[in-house]
Amino acid sequence: MPESDDALLIRLDRESRAPLAVQLADALRAAAAAGQLRAGDRLPSTRTMASHLKVSRTVTSAAYDQLLAEGWIVGKHGSGTYVTTAPPGSSPVPAERARTEAPEADVVSLELGRPWVGGLDRAAWRRAWRSAADAEPMVRHMPAGLPEYREAVAEHLLRHRGLTIRGGLATEAVLATSGTASAVAELALSQFRPGDAVAVEDPGYQRAVGALQAAGLRVLPVPLDQDGLLVDQIPVGVRALYCSPAHQYPLGSRLPAARRVALVERARRDGLLIIEDDYDGELRYDVAPLPLLAALAPDVVVHLGTTSKILTPTLGAGWLVAPPAVAGALLAHRERTGTGPAPAGQRVLVELARNGDLGRHLRRLRRELSERRVLVVEALRTAGIPVLGDDAGSHVVVLLPSVEKERGVVRAAARLGVKIDGLERHHAGPSRWHGVAIGYTACSRDQLISVLPPLIELLAT
Repeated sequence: MPESDDALLIRLDRESRAPLAVQLADALRAAAAAGQLRAGDRLPSTRTMASHLKVSRTVTSAAYDQLLAEGWIVGKHGSGTYVTTAPPGSSPVPAERARTEAPEADVVSLELGRPWVGGLDRAAWRRAWRSAADAEPMVRHMPAGLPEYREAVAEHLLRHRGLTIRGGLATEAVLATSGTASAVAELALSQFRPGDAVAVEDPGYQRAVGALQAAGLRVLPVPLDQDGLLVDQIPVGVRALYCSPAHQYPLGSRLPAARRVALVERARRDGLLIIEDDYDGELRYDVAPLPLLAALAPDVVVHLGTTSKILTPTLGAGWLVAPPAVAGALLAHRERTGTGPAPAGQRVLVELARNGDLGRHLRRLRRELSERRVLVVEALRTAGIPVLGDDAGSHVVVLLPSVEKERGVVRAAARLGVKIDGLERHHAGPSRWHGVAIGYTACSRDQLISVLPPLIELLAT
């Protein structure tokens, strides 16, 4: 979205006899004709444009007024000035989209799974990147990840998830990854053969489903109730189960202790590998989390974690803790294919942990998200709208009576400039759960407060 004259390469000729305002209007029309400007693009303010071009604001105001009169642009109170006409020969914006979507700059994201990047200490962030850059350039590939990163992960899991890596560090068990979906993809390629069956929670994390399917595996959905995975519904003959027991994605339940025991017993009896996605396990606000499946059964569980939800996807860093045979096969796959996670994000996390900035961020994160959750839940319940899920994580779920109602709420929210997730897209099989997941991390707190009343009105009608 162009926000400066530099992006549009506007040049005014002060030797020309044509008035500067006319030149500017001509340049903006030419930018639209060349495709540099498209319908929905936001223009700089007249003051900003005048400053960049080193002209008076009278010049830019006159140019904008001319384009407004011609219908090329439109001013929106409190928002800015937007291009309304697509250049000749370009694909027009569909009329339905134009009616239902607000300009991206004005959209408030209540999407599922977004981190609270506004809470990052930018001084600590810059310091960590500078320190990471002091390391000598690598001369060889490290398929398991940097040793110091794996040590930092082991310490993080002990402090924040209560997971003790057997035998001290046991670096063979802790491997760096590029994130959850990539870890699932690597496991699919290194542990199974095309055609093998893998069970998944339904609804669940569809990027993991996509990674399994891309490896040629058969994905079999397992239904849930309000307590999570129905263990007795896991199909016979599957090689593995992908699940999120600490905070089910997206419904938000915590798998009860009895079901965890039953799941481990089933895995040991049938030779089933459990892939435990602990995507936001650090974010609990009510009681201490139940023990990780990896702590209960390290022999049959692969534990996955990520920095994407607690920090930012910028790092592209995650981890897995796996039984020796699984870790060995994954490393052999990386050696064979020359693949593996990039070390830059690993180095940054090491520096954040070493200076105590990671721990401070997590404390700040829990406090902020806990307060936001209370704000959202109280507003919904005051309106008589029940909320599904545990007191944890970064989103809440509101169930709706039908998929049609769900789609209608999502579309209506988009017209208001609010982006929310429907549960329909999180199913691998037929849609069983209908509703919306409301994330409260990607936006500012002021934005959250401002959009809650109209969103609640949509949900209540």
